[in-house]
Amino acid sequence: LVFWQGAELVGLVCALFAEAAEWANHVFLGFAQANPYLPLVLTPLGMTAIVWITIRFFPGSQGSGIPQAIAALQVSSKSRLLSLRIAIGKIILTLLGLLAGGSIGREGPSVHIGASIMHSLGRFARFPPHYMERGLILAGGAAGIAAAFNTPLAGIMFAIEEMSRSFENRTSGIVIMAVVIAGATAMAILGPYHYFGTASTGALPGLETWVAVLLCGVIGGLLGGLFANLLVSGSRAVAPFARRTPLRVAFLAGLALAIVAFASGYSASGTGYIEAKAILTGSGDFDPWYPLNKMAATTASYLTGIPGGIFAPSLAAGAGVGADLGHWLPIAPLSVMILLGMVGYFAGVVQSPLTAFVIVVEMTAERDMILPLLATAFIAYGASHLVCPRPLYLSLAQAFIEPRGEKSG
Repeated sequence: LVFWQGAELVGLVCALFAEAAEWANHVFLGFAQANPYLPLVLTPLGMTAIVWITIRFFPGSQGSGIPQAIAALQVSSKSRLLSLRIAIGKIILTLLGLLAGGSIGREGPSVHIGASIMHSLGRFARFPPHYMERGLILAGGAAGIAAAFNTPLAGIMFAIEEMSRSFENRTSGIVIMAVVIAGATAMAILGPYHYFGTASTGALPGLETWVAVLLCGVIGGLLGGLFANLLVSGSRAVAPFARRTPLRVAFLAGLALAIVAFASGYSASGTGYIEAKAILTGSGDFDPWYPLNKMAATTASYLTGIPGGIFAPSLAAGAGVGADLGHWLPIAPLSVMILLGMVGYFAGVVQSPLTAFVIVVEMTAERDMILPLLATAFIAYGASHLVCPRPLYLSLAQAFIEPRGEKSG
């Protein structure tokens, strides 16, 4: 009973978090369009204030949250990474980050929130087998993804491929049950929907599509890998300064974010959901600089140290990569190139090809392109590995494992 109610709570919290995040995104974009120069001051000040609140009241809630959930699977002291206090801080501070103009998503934070809620069940119910503690973290993270994107299969695949990097019969049952309960709860609140609507390409893949698969897989994967490498190397380079003067780092990174956002007309701010949907549906103007602007804004946002994810911004940047390739090298229909670019870039960033493939299929309700999307994801994974040998989230998780000298087990 406690487990079921925990899964319901994850679905409820993530659904309400999704609604609040879109509200915060719209509020900032409306303000920025009406007062285009003010964010140049307010964004760096806002980032500085959020980092101060994070350090003072919610330590451990910074960044995406997925590295913390992965690290919690490998360390003995899990309470410093997963707790209800951290979950509450994650929600509040991510929303503040969007209100301040951050290029961040809510999906990574939803994983952190879900894992924190489910792990905290140990206070209310005793689960004797040791593996259940690991299973609850995996179940919470998977439920967070499922509820955030309305993608239940992607939630299960994410827990297997990204968080645990294996399939365990002992924990697979509770992962699936948590995803079902949390997904159903979120759907009851938000209704049945596809994250990006229906993006049908309208045709079965032909020879030109398979040429586009190779192109988008290689280029998208390389760009995604370079972006992941930039986040990892940037985080390591900034870390010594962030430990000594975190507020100064937050202000400078926030200033860089504000400049990029201003130069892009603030299309690089926010989750990227609005821009990605406009690209997929063809309802927006073509901006060849959008993917680079979004990558730069997301990097600056991450380096500030505020809580916030990179899932949605990476999907948006991937859609922009596909649109650029579709305009410059029109090998296949533009809608095909956009979808392939999205899955290629995203798979290159996270280096979890099955998760990337399932997320894009479930978010767009695309059925005609299943094999090309799957092939693109695996080609992109291989290309990304050439420039970023270690997966992004595993690399970032080391920062939460090594400081205390804990060994994985």
